[in-house]
Amino acid sequence: MRLGKLILLAVMLLGATLAVAADKDPYLWLEEVDGAKALEWVKARSARDTAELEAVPEFKDIHEQLLKIYNSSDRIPYPSVKGEYIYNFWQDEQHVRGIWRRTDLDQYITDAPAWETVIDVDALAEAEDENWVWKGASGLPPAYERFMVSLSRGGGDAVVIREFDAVRKEFVKDGFSLPEAKADISWQDLDTVWVGTDFGEGTLTDSGYPRLAKEWRRGTDLSEARTVFEGEHTDVSVGAYSMFTPEGRYDVVHQTPEFFRGTTYLLRDGKLIRIEVPEDASLQGIFKKQMLVSLRSDWTVAGHTYLQDALLAIDLDTFLAGGRDFAVLFTPAERVALGGVGSTLNHLLVSTMDNVRSRLYRYTFKDGDWTNEEIALPGLGTASIVGTNDHNDTFFYNYTDYLTPSSLYLVREGEAAVRVKSMPEYFDATGMKVDQHEAVSKDGTKIPYFIFTPKGYRADGKNPTMLYGYGGFEVSLKPRYSATVGTSWVGRGGVYVLANIRGGGEFGPKWHQAAMQEKHQNAFDDFIAVAEDLIARKVTSPEHLGIVGGSNGGLLVGACFVQRPDLYRAVVCQVPLLDMKRYNKLLAGASWMAEYGNPDTDDWQYMQKWSPYQNLDAGKTYPKVFFTTSTRDDRVHPGHARKMVMKMTEMGKPAYYYENTEGGHGGAANLNQRAYMWALTYAYLWKMLR
Repeated sequence: MRLGKLILLAVMLLGATLAVAADKDPYLWLEEVDGAKALEWVKARSARDTAELEAVPEFKDIHEQLLKIYNSSDRIPYPSVKGEYIYNFWQDEQHVRGIWRRTDLDQYITDAPAWETVIDVDALAEAEDENWVWKGASGLPPAYERFMVSLSRGGGDAVVIREFDAVRKEFVKDGFSLPEAKADISWQDLDTVWVGTDFGEGTLTDSGYPRLAKEWRRGTDLSEARTVFEGEHTDVSVGAYSMFTPEGRYDVVHQTPEFFRGTTYLLRDGKLIRIEVPEDASLQGIFKKQMLVSLRSDWTVAGHTYLQDALLAIDLDTFLAGGRDFAVLFTPAERVALGGVGSTLNHLLVSTMDNVRSRLYRYTFKDGDWTNEEIALPGLGTASIVGTNDHNDTFFYNYTDYLTPSSLYLVREGEAAVRVKSMPEYFDATGMKVDQHEAVSKDGTKIPYFIFTPKGYRADGKNPTMLYGYGGFEVSLKPRYSATVGTSWVGRGGVYVLANIRGGGEFGPKWHQAAMQEKHQNAFDDFIAVAEDLIARKVTSPEHLGIVGGSNGGLLVGACFVQRPDLYRAVVCQVPLLDMKRYNKLLAGASWMAEYGNPDTDDWQYMQKWSPYQNLDAGKTYPKVFFTTSTRDDRVHPGHARKMVMKMTEMGKPAYYYENTEGGHGGAANLNQRAYMWALTYAYLWKMLR
C-alpha cells in the first residue's frame, strides 16, 4: 500500500514535471535585455529586415522629407512658463540631443525670438562621455531660480537627477542629486525636497517604482532623509509633492495601489490627513483655496449624488471639517467628457470633449460663487492648454485638426485670443477631406472613427488604408494635424483612419472601464468592427488595409491580427505588450494589472483567450507583421516583440523586425531616429498595401 502510494506520487510528479517542461517558453533567453546571444540576434535580424525596407522605393524620399520636417526651424517652440521666463526644449540638426533654452514673453511672440541657451545636452553628453537624453526639469516657484534636471542614459524611464542653478546656468556643486533610478524628486522649499527612489533592498514596489516617500534636507546624506510615508510592495508607487499656489503651499502624499485608484493625504504640522474622497477620484488641484476633484464613478455622499466624470469644487477647510456640499463645475453627458484642467492667477481653465471635439471654458471664483464663459475656438478640432502660470492671467492654448496646422494662441485678460505661432502647411490639403463615421461593435456599441481621405478619393475598395488605434488607460485619440501622416501617407494617396475604441477616454471613465480586465476583448472587437466597416463602405479591402499601434496599441494590433488575420494585409506593432502570461514579471508590467488582470490568478482564464503570444497558431496564415521596439525601453520589455518574432519565424510565419538600441518607450532618442523609424514604417505600409 505504501509502495503503491509512492509509485502514484512519482507518476504525479513526473506528470507535473512534463507539464511544466511542455509549458516552458523556449524563447526566454530573448528577455535578457543585454544578453550577448539576444543582442547578437537583435543586431542580425534588424540589419537584415531594415535593409529590405530601406530598399522600398518610397523609403528614401519619405526619410528625407521627415528629416526636414522634424528638424525644421518652423516648428512651434511650445512654451513652459516659469517665473519671468518662457522655457523650451529644442532639437534640430545642430542640436541632435537638444538644448534647453529660455526667453521672455515679449521676445517669444516675435517671429524670431532671441533665445538664451541654459543647458546644451549635446555638449554635456560629450563633456561627460554619457549618452544623455533629456527627460525634463522641475523648478521651484515662484522665482524658478533652481531646478531638478532629469537625464536618461539612452532614453529609458530610469533617470539621473541633479540640482541646477538657473541664474548661474550650472549644476549646483554638492547640491541635491540622485543616482540612476525610476525616481521622483520635487521641491518643498530651497533647502528641502520630497524624494522617492531606490533606497536599497525592499524600497521599491513590485512595479519598480518608489515605495517610500521621504523628506530630504540640504546638507544631509540621502540615507538620512526622513520617511513620511511607506507604501506596500504591491502598490504601483508612492510619492510626495508640494502644490504651490498664490494663497500658500500644500504638501501632499499620494499612495497608488493600482492605476486610477489611490489615496491622497495632506501633510500638516507633521500629521497625515486623509482626503476622504473615492479611491478612484482624482485631485485636480487647489485653486483659491478650493479643492478640485474629478470623479471616475458616481459618488453619493451627504444626500447628494455626484456623477461619474463630474468636476467638483469645495473649500478645502470646509471639506476637512466635514462639509460635503460641492459645487459642480462640469457635468458629463453621453458623448461629452472632461478633458484637461489648468489655472492662472484668477481663472480656472477647463477643456472638454464633445464627440471627440474640444471646447474650452474659463471659470472665475468670486464671493463664493463660480461663473464661466466659453472661449471660442477656430474650429471643431482639438484644443489643449499648454502654457499657464499662477501669477497672472495670461495663458496659451494650442489648436489643431487634420487639415489645420497646429497653431498657438495667446490669451490675455480681457482680450481675445491672438494666434502667435503656427506650423507651416507641410502638405497641400486641396481636395482632402475629413469625415466622422460610426461602426457597430460585436455587442452593439457604436464606435466613432475619423477618416482622412486624399484628393481624388473614390470608395472602390482599392485604397491603401492605415487604421490607427490605442484603446487603453483612458488615453483619448483626438483630431490633429500630422505632417508625417500628411506627407508620407495621405498626400501620396493613402487613407488614414483613427478609431476611438473603448479603453480610451474619449467619452470619459465609462468608455475606459468598458474595456478593462475581463472586458478588454471589447477594445479588440471595436477595432475589428471599424476595420469591417471600412471594408463594407468600400473604403478599402483586406488586401489594402493595414493596422498600426504602439505600446498598449501594440497589444491591440497584436491581438487583432491573431484573431482576425483575414482582415489585414499589413500590421505595424510598435513597442508592444504581447506575452500577457509574463507581462507582470517584466519591468513596469506589474503596475498595469488593474488594466489587464493578473495572469497568476483566475484572471488568466479570460486573458489567455486574447494574449497574442499564446494564441499564435501554426495552422493559420498571418500578415507579414512589422515589429519595432527599443533595447532601452525600460517600461515595456523588448522581450515581448523579440519573442513574438522568433516564435512566428520558427512557425514559418514571416515578419519584419527593427530594434533601436536607444530611445526608451518612445522608440527613438532623438529626431533623426524618429525620422528613420517612421520612414521604415511608411515604406513597409506602401510595400504591403499599394
